[in-house]
Amino acid sequence: MPIPSAEAARRRTFAIISHPDAGKTTLTEKFLLYGGVLTSGAGSVKAKGDRRSATSDWMELEQQRGISITSTVLQFPYREKVLNLLDTPGHRDFSEDTYRVLAATDAAIMVLDGSKGIESQTRKLFEVCRDREIPIVTFINKWDRPGRDPLELLDEIEEQLILEPVPMNWPVGEADRFRGLIDRTNGDFVRYTRTARGADEAPEEIVDPACAEEEEGDLWLEAQEGIELLDVMDRSFDRKRFEAGELSPVFFGSALTNFGVRMILDAMVDLVPSPSPRIDREGDPRALDAPFSGIVFKVQANMDKAHRDRVAFLRVCSGQFDRGMVVTHEPTGKPFATKYAHSVSGQDRETVEQAFPGDVVGLVNANDFRVGDSVYVDDKVQWPLVPSFAPAHFRIARTLDTSKAKQFRSGIGQLDEEGVVQVLREPDIGDQAPILAAVGPLQFEVVQHRLENEFGAPVELVPCAWSTARITDHESADALRGMSGVAVAARSDGELLALFESPYWLQRLEMDQPELTLTKLIAEGS
Repeated sequence: MPIPSAEAARRRTFAIISHPDAGKTTLTEKFLLYGGVLTSGAGSVKAKGDRRSATSDWMELEQQRGISITSTVLQFPYREKVLNLLDTPGHRDFSEDTYRVLAATDAAIMVLDGSKGIESQTRKLFEVCRDREIPIVTFINKWDRPGRDPLELLDEIEEQLILEPVPMNWPVGEADRFRGLIDRTNGDFVRYTRTARGADEAPEEIVDPACAEEEEGDLWLEAQEGIELLDVMDRSFDRKRFEAGELSPVFFGSALTNFGVRMILDAMVDLVPSPSPRIDREGDPRALDAPFSGIVFKVQANMDKAHRDRVAFLRVCSGQFDRGMVVTHEPTGKPFATKYAHSVSGQDRETVEQAFPGDVVGLVNANDFRVGDSVYVDDKVQWPLVPSFAPAHFRIARTLDTSKAKQFRSGIGQLDEEGVVQVLREPDIGDQAPILAAVGPLQFEVVQHRLENEFGAPVELVPCAWSTARITDHESADALRGMSGVAVAARSDGELLALFESPYWLQRLEMDQPELTLTKLIAEGS
């Protein structure tokens, strides 16, 4: 009989965050290659069973736009461990989805472009990780291309993120002169050989330092100077500081050519903490060996167009999950039979029979499940609430075909439950012309695409004047509704949001009428 805490010790559950185009999706694919989930092909990575190589970007709109929009869950074995990789959207407009996914992780890899360093979305997502106290491993990617000085990049990480970077390897050469990496933990020089389009694991040769100096010449000497400087600065790894979010181990490499991919995978096994007892809403830890419990961190509909299904992704927090077990859905108190439980890799899925703390299970047709919900067996548990981001962009949604009104209402409700956008309803209008509220405008493209392609409901999204939102209460709402430049609408969770045309009008109102309830949401949109 497996012991949940022992199985949890074999798990590593982490996410990847980055600015768009830093190489996050490429790194994800290479992890699957090294984990044996993807097999090498002639010049390109091919998935087993003729799956698409872009395993993580499965949505049609993602493939059209070349960006990650949804979050995907990928599980693969590596070094007798079970790695759960939660791939997240890279675009800033989907930060809210990333925040929810990070609620299910124990660490994150921050991918930086070696020529660009810290970019705006990187900084924003890092702050989300810091808020959630998630340890960060840094991967400086694209070292096979012209880029910046490595010491300059380290300084930027420290100054802009207030995070001490500790290089665990050091590059020998850069761009087209990139020869390999020196492992600072043991001094080994790992020389790489390029493979066609990175389709195979990069051949690795451990080279004696004396031979490396003779063969690599000035490149080797430059690398040694960098390492000596790091030693003088006492840049060494400290596990406690890493887990406290004060320090980040840094790895250089090239995901495209597979240089350094194995090193960072090894780091996820050796450095990242395994799942630990999760703190419940009362501030008490739920023991790993307690009866089964989990938290829903994502809901996604229509992943399988043939069946129009709805999948609730939950992270196992304690105990052992067995397919078919009956769990209790905490918000409703209703039992739910887990007959259809899947592990999901992109759009591909397999039936999962068992899962342990740190694993992710997709429950099919869990129609009542919402993000942040608790499920459990025997001992009731509630997890801390997953907050919403402050929207900064607003549209009024109207159907273009009145005969499709039912599909329109159904689609809007579904996207609301998934958290694709926040749907606000004014009392006198309701579902006829709901207000869609988003962190970024690209979310509206997703809404329009999915309403038309998944629900058959052509829609127009009309820009409106609102620019700022605040949480309010019923007493304040009565006063606000009579003011110009202000609207009050309700979210599906019952929360009332006051919408303002001008942030200056909001500021003045806060000063003149401090008795009104106008509470900020978790983060201001930008």
